[in-house]
Amino acid sequence: MPRKRPAPRLAPIEEADMNAAQRALLAALRAGPRGKSITPRGPFGAWMHAPELGELAQALGAHCRYGTELPKRLSEFAILCTARAWRAQYEWYAHGPMAAAAGVKPKTIADLKAGREPKSAPKDERAIYAFVQELYKKRRVSERSYKRLQSLLGDKAMLELVGILGYYVLISMTLNVFHMLPPENEKLPFAEPG
Repeated sequence: MPRKRPAPRLAPIEEADMNAAQRALLAALRAGPRGKSITPRGPFGAWMHAPELGELAQALGAHCRYGTELPKRLSEFAILCTARAWRAQYEWYAHGPMAAAAGVKPKTIADLKAGREPKSAPKDERAIYAFVQELYKKRRVSERSYKRLQSLLGDKAMLELVGILGYYVLISMTLNVFHMLPPENEKLPFAEPG
């Protein structure tokens, strides 16, 4: 039997109740590439409790998500690899549809969600998957893995990919520690640990 949803560890902060630093964070989020309609939920809801950290983190995130040379399909694929590795419920909920819209194949998304290697994915996605798996398990990558991916991406995009992975590990840890979950009416993508 699946474990029930864990209770959030941080109370949502309503816009009307925000202090100056929280309002500044929300304004920065809305002024950036995420758009004016963004609401403080998921990692942004957590960061409202530490808005100075949130301000810096969201700026890094905006660059990682919208300002790199990495094609959106590969960026979203890497985000899903991270969300799956951490079983970050909200991250998968938010980025699964974005990955599909960016061109990641449904079978690839299903394989990642199930914890399977996406063997039918394109060569570049398979190279990123192998790189991510090795990096997260060994905390290093072999010369072979590095060269394989570097030959596909080049130096700048390799650095940007590592930045994306690091940022989404921060996101995943934030979501998991503070139980920032998808809306109540949404099924959790992963079973919660017992």
